[in-house]
Amino acid sequence: MKTPLILVLDIGTSSVRAALYDSSANVLPATMVKHERRLTATDDGGAEIDALEALAQIETAIDDVLKKSAKIKGEIRYVAASSFWHSLVGVDKRGKLTTKIFGWADTRSRKYVAALRNEFNETTIHNRTGARFHSSFWTAKLLWLRKDFPKVYARTDCWLSFSDFAALKFFGEAATGVSMASATGIFDIRRNDWDAELLEFLEIKKENLPAVVAEDARTFRLNKKYSERWARLKNAEWFAAIGDGAANNIGAGCTVKSKAALMIGTSGAMRVAFKGEPPETIPSGLWCYRIDRRRIIVGGALSDGGGLYYWLKDNLRLKQDDDQTEAAIKRRGADAHGLTFLPFLAGERGTGYHEAAHGGIFGLHSSTDTIDIVQAALESVAYRFAEIYNQLNDVVKIREIIASGGALRESPVWTQIIADVLAQNMSLPDTREASSRGAVLLALEAIGAIKSIEKIDTPTGRKFKFDKKRNAIYKIARERHEEFYQLLICK
Repeated sequence: MKTPLILVLDIGTSSVRAALYDSSANVLPATMVKHERRLTATDDGGAEIDALEALAQIETAIDDVLKKSAKIKGEIRYVAASSFWHSLVGVDKRGKLTTKIFGWADTRSRKYVAALRNEFNETTIHNRTGARFHSSFWTAKLLWLRKDFPKVYARTDCWLSFSDFAALKFFGEAATGVSMASATGIFDIRRNDWDAELLEFLEIKKENLPAVVAEDARTFRLNKKYSERWARLKNAEWFAAIGDGAANNIGAGCTVKSKAALMIGTSGAMRVAFKGEPPETIPSGLWCYRIDRRRIIVGGALSDGGGLYYWLKDNLRLKQDDDQTEAAIKRRGADAHGLTFLPFLAGERGTGYHEAAHGGIFGLHSSTDTIDIVQAALESVAYRFAEIYNQLNDVVKIREIIASGGALRESPVWTQIIADVLAQNMSLPDTREASSRGAVLLALEAIGAIKSIEKIDTPTGRKFKFDKKRNAIYKIARERHEEFYQLLICK
């Protein structure tokens, strides 16, 4: 029998990756492809991309993998995927697009967050859906579209995540898994169904949303059009996509309560995944989604992560790939600059969910230099992670943190700062495709190739041990940071 292979798609906001994996979750390096892209930023706060262009990028990635693997023996039996959470796109009754894809960073619906908070008890909704009211979720986006674009809203027959749109095109049916549905903000994570009260308020029916697969292990087959395009995939079984954050946790080996995954890519997140049901009360600054019907993932997200670092380097005229900035920060002491930086250039998600938040720098003086500002910014992101870390520890007891993401791999200094602020040792494995690996592992569990994703070893990597003296300094600096936060954000 030929060795079964798995094609994996990692559909992100900034790139589409694809590769073949074997049945032991090992990537075949020669098959890896990556196509970068950017969501279009609009002057009024939009972050969008054309759905057909995004679909074409997936198609091209698959084309490229099949071409690069033409001489590799083995049948591609399965296709697994991870996809970015919180996207929204509309189609009419014929499956034609009615909107662009709106990404999580699209803030044009922010003016309707207050209306949602006036209409509902946000704590009740948060505990039921796992999501606060915020422009990153469907609640605000759908209300914005209904109020500001009534003709578009009326013409739209089905509202989808981007991965659901791809499923509609590839399989001929709009279907989603609980992982993607649970991050929309209109899904009851305890009942595993769309939230009836929110749907009534938004004036949509279940028929206007993708069907939630009844079984996590359900698979799909390509329709005639794509079976002819990809003959090697015509018999392959496609799993419903899972959220990129869930896939990242699995790929990083963080699937038990004691292990947290801390990721910094363009944005940032800290998450704990485990078997069981959502906590009875979800801490106010955290979200709670599902990996599948047996597992949940709890965490917090920051809108500013690696994107903030790149923005600083660009605007302060520092070379993006220059190690001199890292070396300069490393030579300086913790909080040596005396600055307070509020890292909200892209607004605030966790833990305060303040839609109108803006960034700021306080304490500037004539001797302040560019390295001071960059260091203060990196430390400020660590302080925001500390807020998430504290709330996560109200749900679980974290004993180990596994770091990931391109921004941290490129900046060990930043990784060390976070470890010092959290007073928590961390490891940074060289697992560059954690989300892809996570999607593969969950698929292998579904087909019985592995017993449990919880039994998979955590990848080893570079160790970062926190320093008690620096932590003591950061405790004081964090108090100063919190004072400015309360003054300018919360009042």
